[in-house]
Amino acid sequence: MNGDSNTSGESSASISERYLNRDLGWLEFNRRVLEMADDPNTPLLERVRFLSIFSNNLDEFFMKRVGGMKRRIDAGAGAIKGETDSPTVLLEKIRKRVESLLVHKLDTYHSRVLPALKEAGIEVLTWDDLDASQRKEAEQWYNRNIFPILTPLAVDPGHRFPFISNMSVSVGVQLERPGDPDRLFARVKVPEVPSRMYRFDGTSTYVPVREIISHNLEDLFPGMRITKVMPFRVTRNADIENENEDAEDLLVQIQQQLRERRFAKVVRLEIGRGSDPKMVQMLCDELNLAPDDVYETDGFFDFGVLDEVASIDRPELSYAPWDPVVPASISHEGSDLFSRIRDGDMLVHHPYESFDETVEAFIEQAAADPKVLCIKQTLYRTSGDSPFIPNLIRAAESGKQVAVLVELRARFDEARNIEWARKLEDAGVHVAYGVVGLKTHTKTSLVIRQEGAQIRSYAHVGTGNYNSKTARLYEDLGLFTCDPGITGDLINLFNYMTGRSRQMDYQKLLVAPVAMKNRFLELIEREVLLHTKERPGHIIAKMNQLEDRSMTEALYAAAQKGVRVDLIIRGFCCLRPGVEGFSENIRVVSLIGRFLEHSRIYWFSGGCEDPMDGDFYIGSADWMYRNLHARVEAITPVESRRLRERLWRILKMSIEDQVQAWDMQSDGLYSKRILDGSIDGDDPLSRGIHQRLMDEASE
Repeated sequence: MNGDSNTSGESSASISERYLNRDLGWLEFNRRVLEMADDPNTPLLERVRFLSIFSNNLDEFFMKRVGGMKRRIDAGAGAIKGETDSPTVLLEKIRKRVESLLVHKLDTYHSRVLPALKEAGIEVLTWDDLDASQRKEAEQWYNRNIFPILTPLAVDPGHRFPFISNMSVSVGVQLERPGDPDRLFARVKVPEVPSRMYRFDGTSTYVPVREIISHNLEDLFPGMRITKVMPFRVTRNADIENENEDAEDLLVQIQQQLRERRFAKVVRLEIGRGSDPKMVQMLCDELNLAPDDVYETDGFFDFGVLDEVASIDRPELSYAPWDPVVPASISHEGSDLFSRIRDGDMLVHHPYESFDETVEAFIEQAAADPKVLCIKQTLYRTSGDSPFIPNLIRAAESGKQVAVLVELRARFDEARNIEWARKLEDAGVHVAYGVVGLKTHTKTSLVIRQEGAQIRSYAHVGTGNYNSKTARLYEDLGLFTCDPGITGDLINLFNYMTGRSRQMDYQKLLVAPVAMKNRFLELIEREVLLHTKERPGHIIAKMNQLEDRSMTEALYAAAQKGVRVDLIIRGFCCLRPGVEGFSENIRVVSLIGRFLEHSRIYWFSGGCEDPMDGDFYIGSADWMYRNLHARVEAITPVESRRLRERLWRILKMSIEDQVQAWDMQSDGLYSKRILDGSIDGDDPLSRGIHQRLMDEASE
């Protein structure tokens, strides 16, 4: 995290009093995810899935955040500007938080989730739990499907310590020859088979593949005696970005970074509880790890193996199926999206409303429409079977001009994005890789259409990625419009992203890094200037994270002048709310539930009595330094009163939620709201915001 220049003169005490650490805040967010697994009100199989989500989140945290801190320590760097703790001190704090989370996770799994699964007729067993017939069945399956692909790798003077890939699970084996006191070590990698859980025929009983391997190693080492078996997993640093401003070919640079990431420094070693200390020390020596880099567990290393269990077809144990609805105005067969957009701006809310029938259909219709001359789109993350790619290719092959900005630096999606870029280029699509030094994070599409004697532009500006799979899980918003002010800005923005434009002025869009932050600061300052007792200032901002120091200071200043600030922030928030005499007019709520809250909505009262007369914005940017300074982002105003009413309702429902809401305390911890006992089952407040919005969409 980069600090803002306005904090450079502050003392360490004032910094720690004013700002919370983003990494510790992120761990607290993951604690809230874990609480979903621990909550008996969450359907049982969804509790299993939340355990998997928690585990995946923590893995990524180590790869990105802990990996970055390790890199700073290796480089001899001190505390990040604006932070009070050095990377070493921060890692100590992180370890304590992580150990607490791991204890909570294992207690949740062993004490509450496993017994509940067993009661429901679903069992996840260890090898020691299996009876003789189950062991026989598992061994037969192992001999047919696993044993032939195992490759034991010995470590001795004639065999170097093997390369261990990131996030791979291994089994360490200590061996001895009969009559020879020397202990030998070998590593067996658990293969990436289609399923990492074996399901016994005709049952809902599972055993992890790793358990089967660990107890059937004799045939891999004939003539040797196995003295100890130790499962383990390594995590490598993924924070290896090299922002080389002089890179002549970004594609080549990203490919090189992917190769470097594969062999990057190990930052975490996970071992089974009770592992042999000498084997652990040998791994630490070979992997250049300290004792604080080692984490013990008596559960799975990767709770993602439970995804198969979570996907069992037991509707009564899962969330009720949800099929996004098609907006009424385009629900009839053969609906023309362009005609609908000409009738007035259209707001779509995913996953309550169909992504397929709106956003995907927008590009699909544009590709097939002979009146369309040009299609432009940004792709940050998209799904493996993305329908956007074939439609863009089809458009280019039909003679349309197609320009796509593919962001190659979208972490963990680089390889996929390189593949898409090459396919698009091979089809004649104009592919750009972004602005040098900036990631392109904006979610925008532009379609230019010939309509009689005139040319009309149509746009989609969204808060989420053009990803058909996550659109069913992430809560996001998108605006369709043919407003010349917005489409004209988008034309200039695409010229900035694909060409050499230095466009700095935009009519309606707030664009980062050129003007967005200044405009947001102006809007906050305006609330202060217009604030009166009769018409108090009010700001509501919904986003994923808040970290930028200048934005935080502006909110503090506004709150101290009496402006009310409501922040709806799913993830980490570095602002301290509720501090008497300082930020008591600021409250922060986090919503955790069935869907991942992902939309960004910003509202400023502007001194207006009617909230609908205030300023509403949606778009791709959080109030983080990277979004405001180091990424290309776009925020669009929403001007239709009808659409503003929808946004206002979403904001109000988010603030008043009594089921999914967590209130942030000034120390950075959160307390879950408890449903008031006086609220009966017919009251909308008895349902969480996700269920309320699904019910309204169904109506």
